[in-house]
Amino acid sequence: MAAAPEPAARAWPGGGSPRPGSPAGSPVLGAGDRSRLGLERAGRATGPAAPGHSFRKVTLTKPTFCHLCSDFIWGLAGFLCDVCNFMSHEKCLKQVKTPCASVAPSLVRVPIAHCFGPRGLYKRKFCGVCRKGLEAPALRCEVCELHVHPDCVPFACSDCRQCHQDGHQDPDTQLHHWREGNLPSGARCEVCKKSCSSSDVLAGVRCEWCGVQAHSGCCAVLGPECSFGRLRPMVLPPACVRLLSRNFSKMHCFRIPETAAVELGSGEDSMDGSVATGPSRETPTAPDSSKQTLKIFDGSDSVRRNQFRLITVPRLARSQEVLEVALRAYYVSEDPRDFELQALPLPSLASDASGKTGSGGTAEEEGGRGSGPREPRPEAWVIRALPRAQEVLKIYPGWLKVGVAYVSIRVTPQSTARAVVLEVLPLFGRQTEDPDGFQLVEVLMGSRQVQRMVLADEELLLDRLQDIRQTSVRQASQTRFYVAESRATAPHVSLLVSGLPLGLSPEEYSSLLHEAMATKAAVVSVSHVYASQGAVVLDVSCFAEAERLYMLARDTVLQGQPLTALVLPDVLHTKLPPDCCPVLVFVNPKSGGLKGRDLLYSFRKLLNPHQVFELTSGGPLPGFHLFSQVPCFRVLVCGGDGTVGWVLATLEETRHRLACPEPSVAILPLGTGNDLGRVLRWGAGYSGEDPFSVLVSVDEADAVLMDRWTILLDAHETGSTEDKALDLEPPKIVQMSNYCGIGIDAELSLDFHQAREEEPGKFTSRFHNKGVYVRVGLQKLSHSRGLHKEIRLQVEQQEVELPSIEGLIFINIPSWGSGADLWGSDSDPRFEKPRMDDGLLEVVGVTGVVHMGQVQGGLRSGIRIAQGSYFRVTLLKATPVQVDGEPWVQAPGHMIISAAGPKVHMLRKAKQKPRKAGAPRDPRVDAFPAPEGDSK
Repeated sequence: MAAAPEPAARAWPGGGSPRPGSPAGSPVLGAGDRSRLGLERAGRATGPAAPGHSFRKVTLTKPTFCHLCSDFIWGLAGFLCDVCNFMSHEKCLKQVKTPCASVAPSLVRVPIAHCFGPRGLYKRKFCGVCRKGLEAPALRCEVCELHVHPDCVPFACSDCRQCHQDGHQDPDTQLHHWREGNLPSGARCEVCKKSCSSSDVLAGVRCEWCGVQAHSGCCAVLGPECSFGRLRPMVLPPACVRLLSRNFSKMHCFRIPETAAVELGSGEDSMDGSVATGPSRETPTAPDSSKQTLKIFDGSDSVRRNQFRLITVPRLARSQEVLEVALRAYYVSEDPRDFELQALPLPSLASDASGKTGSGGTAEEEGGRGSGPREPRPEAWVIRALPRAQEVLKIYPGWLKVGVAYVSIRVTPQSTARAVVLEVLPLFGRQTEDPDGFQLVEVLMGSRQVQRMVLADEELLLDRLQDIRQTSVRQASQTRFYVAESRATAPHVSLLVSGLPLGLSPEEYSSLLHEAMATKAAVVSVSHVYASQGAVVLDVSCFAEAERLYMLARDTVLQGQPLTALVLPDVLHTKLPPDCCPVLVFVNPKSGGLKGRDLLYSFRKLLNPHQVFELTSGGPLPGFHLFSQVPCFRVLVCGGDGTVGWVLATLEETRHRLACPEPSVAILPLGTGNDLGRVLRWGAGYSGEDPFSVLVSVDEADAVLMDRWTILLDAHETGSTEDKALDLEPPKIVQMSNYCGIGIDAELSLDFHQAREEEPGKFTSRFHNKGVYVRVGLQKLSHSRGLHKEIRLQVEQQEVELPSIEGLIFINIPSWGSGADLWGSDSDPRFEKPRMDDGLLEVVGVTGVVHMGQVQGGLRSGIRIAQGSYFRVTLLKATPVQVDGEPWVQAPGHMIISAAGPKVHMLRKAKQKPRKAGAPRDPRVDAFPAPEGDSK
């Protein structure tokens, strides 16, 4: 093998490391001398300032804006890239640094796949591949803000954020991760302070970690290192998270529900797969007889799957011009002279899986070269790579500590993977090391999955490249080769399996899982047991076994309960910065009129996705287990009062396992009442506030204490035959934070809960939910139960005589029923002034629905009955009960209410103005919460 005529080694611009904006994932902005379409024709603008673009001068027929400066293009002429539709002023051509979509994959230092969520409507957003507006349902990466058309997904560059270490690299400096376009209105450039956003084109860049915004030409002035911006103390640094995820997709790693994969167009019901040659994105049509629409396949795989792209060309176009348009449709930037088009008879589309074209000929044979009349072209063509006697191949250094991005070598039919390793090691400065310690790795940089495969030493590279091109021409452009050290990485995957029976021993859980899923004891062990939660953490030392258990657990049911399996990373707590106090975010997507889904996306974007948990997938336990060794962290719960109680109950059960036993808890209220959120100043409900501002408020919030209460429910024999069926209920314990209601208010909550269970789709707004409460309340106007005759109350071992009431309520906070003050503000010498950290509960009675309505209207307060720290309630018959908004019918028996051990640390939103950036809060103040001075 001989060295290629081009430079053998290419350094990252600036020496030793990528340009600003090219960390583990984002393409280099401004890398110039990359390959473009090989044939330069008249009217094309080329040069090192236009990385990979193929500009041509076009006549403008409608208002058009420059994609670099976002200004209006005056006049009738602009310069358009034929491949990615980048539009520019002539004066801006030399400043273009954004790489073309055809070469962007080659500029990515570390390929990271995307996590595309379900389709949605994204108004005034632009596709990151073809740069056109997203007028129809489109896709969005849940991690890095990339927006794409469904048919552009296969061509998206695998440049997502790198959010953890995967065992292939050493900790490195955190660099900016630039994402182009779709900036918020009013965005200002960090460098020139001018507007850098645009609602007309894809313009401007934004760092996905620190949020810095700039013009694509100005961002090179900024330093390469990223400081995480204002949220730096709250972000879990990627260098402190380790996850070996060889067989797991990004969706599995970030616990994001998987959606159906989007493929290229296939058949009559396929989406438009065309790449238009003008600035509009429309389905290619033939408006007159001078043009025709062709189906283009890029290899044997697309033929077998019947997945094609549509192009429109003049009927008299030369074969070379048709080939160039076909290559642009697949974002292939290689020299067209290395390819040919072969006609594909339509009847053979479904059966031609081997790449042979049967009776079809090449484009030259079909179209001819003469200037006379031509016969009509076939409607379907397949791009074929011509055989090559030799080829220049780029070899990347992987995670070797070298100062070059890649080296270029020439491979021949005799070149093997072993020979390539021997040739490139001296070029990387590793000539003194043992070649047996290195291997050649083939990496396919798909937009949804990055696949790695170690090549055998005897693998012939030229044959391998030809096979890849025969399979898919686009796949060949997304494939690169790395020289990597062949040191073995010890497999280690942590799987949290929940949904198991409660209260078993580690041996019993191991035996149960072995029976249900045939776990292999040699590679699977139980590392943590959460018996009260019915969950275990499995340490798996085999990637294949971890993947098998993960997929099998999702389809396994034990004792009528489906299992849930989650892949969890390891937090390297010893590497956390001293001032780091990451926030652990829990989101209930079913709360808040279904606004939880949008909040999930926003927090994954603003923080490390590993610190954001969806409560419908395993509950709060996975988050607390992941943060169990973090010395200091805070918690943000996005949901209603019931969700907050769920998280606090799990925190109480796992507190003894946490290195930070008293994490402070903030609330983003998404429920209907949100009484605890009101007391802590987080508001009556979420109404679309900026999630960034929410996180800043969490960082600046003050820690306060709040009592937690334990309620023991013990049903017993009452002697009444009508309640015999309920007497068998075992004793149970529930936790209370806000209030506990017995009687009429619990009955209303129960009716509302049952209505929501029957038609959950209708309960999508707080206004509708409160309307349902009013309706069920009106139905109870004539209801008279005489609750005081059906229960007995003891306070501090003293019997208390109850007045004539229909509801008895124990309150811990000064908000009940969506903000009502049930206790009232009048002073009473019999009772102390209520506080939520005083170790006392207030007991209040209501006489019926009318009385409850008057309390909520502020016309009167409840009937003050008692105040204490220990209560015993005797239910003489089955009675509705609700705790923090969760209702049920309690059998006759005893209810014992007492303090639940240590007080919990809550976060109360600060009244003062937000602190300036660069003045982070000292996390140690959480250990000394302020006393609760406000009245309850």
